[in-house]
Amino acid sequence: MTSLTRNTFALRVLSTLVCATLAACGGGNESDDMTLAASSSAVAPVLPAPPVSTSQQPAPVQTEPASTVTTQQGAMGSSSSLVSRGLISRETTNIIASDAITDVRLESTNSLTSQTNVPITFGQVFAVGALLPSNSLTGRLDDGSQLPLQVDVKAIHADGSVRHAVISAVVPSLGNGYVRTMSLLKSNAAATVSSVTPANALNNGFTASVQASINGIQYTASADSLLRQGARATWLSGAVANEWHVSAPLVTSSGVAHPHLTARFAIRWYDSIKKARVDVTVENNWAYEAAPQNFIYDAKVTVGGVPVFTKPGMTHYHHARWRKLFWWGGAEPEVNVKHNTAYLIQTKAVPNYDQTIAVAETSLAKAKTGWVGAKTEPMGIGEAASYMPQTGGRDDIGILPGWATRYLLSMDKRAKEVTLGTGTLAGSWSSHFRDKKTDRPISIIDYPYMTLLGNATDTRNPATGQREAFPACAASTLCTNPNKHDSSHQPSLAYLPYLVTGDYYYLEELQFWATYNLLSPNPGYRGYAKGLVYRTQVRAQAWNLRTLAQAAYITPDNDRLKGHFNQIMANNLDWYSNTFLNPATSNQLGVLTSGSALVYSSQLATSPWQDDFFTAALGYTLDLGFTKADALLKWKTKFVVERMAGNGACWIGATMYSFNVRSSTSSPIYSTIAEAYRQSDPVYGSMACGSAGMLTALGLKPGEMLGYANSATGYPANMQPALAYGAQSGGAIGQKAWQIFAARTVKPDYSKAPQFAIIPR
Repeated sequence: MTSLTRNTFALRVLSTLVCATLAACGGGNESDDMTLAASSSAVAPVLPAPPVSTSQQPAPVQTEPASTVTTQQGAMGSSSSLVSRGLISRETTNIIASDAITDVRLESTNSLTSQTNVPITFGQVFAVGALLPSNSLTGRLDDGSQLPLQVDVKAIHADGSVRHAVISAVVPSLGNGYVRTMSLLKSNAAATVSSVTPANALNNGFTASVQASINGIQYTASADSLLRQGARATWLSGAVANEWHVSAPLVTSSGVAHPHLTARFAIRWYDSIKKARVDVTVENNWAYEAAPQNFIYDAKVTVGGVPVFTKPGMTHYHHARWRKLFWWGGAEPEVNVKHNTAYLIQTKAVPNYDQTIAVAETSLAKAKTGWVGAKTEPMGIGEAASYMPQTGGRDDIGILPGWATRYLLSMDKRAKEVTLGTGTLAGSWSSHFRDKKTDRPISIIDYPYMTLLGNATDTRNPATGQREAFPACAASTLCTNPNKHDSSHQPSLAYLPYLVTGDYYYLEELQFWATYNLLSPNPGYRGYAKGLVYRTQVRAQAWNLRTLAQAAYITPDNDRLKGHFNQIMANNLDWYSNTFLNPATSNQLGVLTSGSALVYSSQLATSPWQDDFFTAALGYTLDLGFTKADALLKWKTKFVVERMAGNGACWIGATMYSFNVRSSTSSPIYSTIAEAYRQSDPVYGSMACGSAGMLTALGLKPGEMLGYANSATGYPANMQPALAYGAQSGGAIGQKAWQIFAARTVKPDYSKAPQFAIIPR
């Protein structure tokens, strides 16, 4: 274990002992039957932390000498023979060997047959300073043998170290039902320059194609034909794996191209074993193609001359896309690459989810049994809500959705299938606009006057004299899609899938959603190419900022959209800082007032849970390295920590549904949290906080907060991520607020829905 990892672990154990079991949930509900009773005020008592039960403490960690590996052996032979056959199972741990950066576990998903020459490719994020682009990596397996790793660096940190890379290897052996641990060791060996070209695959007989039969006319695109033509993009290049991207419109036998339907192939070729992963995507995405519409066709994918997918009568929605994966040259490798959760969290690429949570087996089993039927097929939506504007506590609301956090904390194959599958099906919404000029998701920096929700007359670009509005649908009846999307309830669908796989499809999904959020508003409202998000609902501001930050953070450095996202991110942080760090336009509560923030109680109140979403998104933005968020976060966390621990606050009411922050629409924001409490509900000024009378008035039990305190998607749960960041940025009062929150006695069970179970670092 590295010293940094040891320190992180020690702090986490200490946090557990002091704070006990944590709670939090997600997704504020606005339906009438969920409206909460009014709240109350008084000074918040500092409660002692309850004792930690044995079940709440971290499991004991197995220790081992640096030069040895702890293993579990089945009744299948000696240790040495098991290692040589790839049958070692080391499923112990998030503990990293002292000489390794991190590790991954290679889990055989075949319980009957051992495998040899198993190809793997996965995405890996690195902590700042851990790996330089000039370094290479070696994989050390359980038996001490070393495996050459191909590292395709995609993004670097500000200090020049590697942020994200795609790693490929061919594992010599993997026993049936067993797990091998591969430590990633830094070396200075020179990377091997690839001499592999598509000819290597083509000369071995590789073929793949996709067909769409529309009204009796057959349209086709062939991956092997496109590779022979030579126009391709290279995604991976090295001695282990080479991946080439080719695309073209579907065409008839006479060469007539379909104006809307395009096939995209990503061919990942492992030359040493003569196998290929065939990634097929069909798009109906062109932004400025006339008469966009849905198309109904019979779809078929053929690999190696064999039909591998057919779907008659598929309705392909406008500005949507679908994807399927296949293998050529042999069966799909049956291996699950399990990342080191502790290290992923240490990099700050994902929030600091509470790693003491054991994800419930029932939820993992449900993920597997429920992953069937139309929702898993092209134009399905997986585990996401088909109607995004739906209000209420939901599994997909949060910095990461529930299914992604169950996967992150368990690294379970079933949860991973759902997470990647739902990321793939993110293409099913009509939110995908590709620019023919760049062949990339469209950008407001290229088209500052385009909009989805504004008027066409608002889209005239004075520099060009042209309107930038998208073409109208061929007919309103031809552009229906049962999947309704928005920004206010939008999950993070593709970020984690791209982070852990390095698949280009997921990268573009993330970019499509980030650009959709930016191009939706009236161009004047967003500041044209500035891409400002402050004019929307507070929750939309939160999720727009999160998705934009994820896209800016993880987009490869050689991608033209990287600079676009970074500039728009800076524009937004500058706007918020210039507005809320300026005494003339700021307020002492730390409450957001932009956009539709003050729409409750005749425009006198905000919704604390939405404000908490924004605070959490801002804290996560700082985690991702956007340092302009630092001073802003210190101001912003005041609202969440003062509601818990400020003078005159009453912590049990900190999660009321709406919170009065001014006395009239022309009045300034209150200067103290005590006044805000009193004006929100007189009970807070007339009764002691947590007294029997107050609890009776609010219908609460001792130790219970307002707003479904025992629910993993209630308002206290919504508060938890914001409060975790407040404990880090809010000084002594931030830490006091967290202690009060952690000491409450009515908490949710996060084992099935941990998306809000974020704790301070």
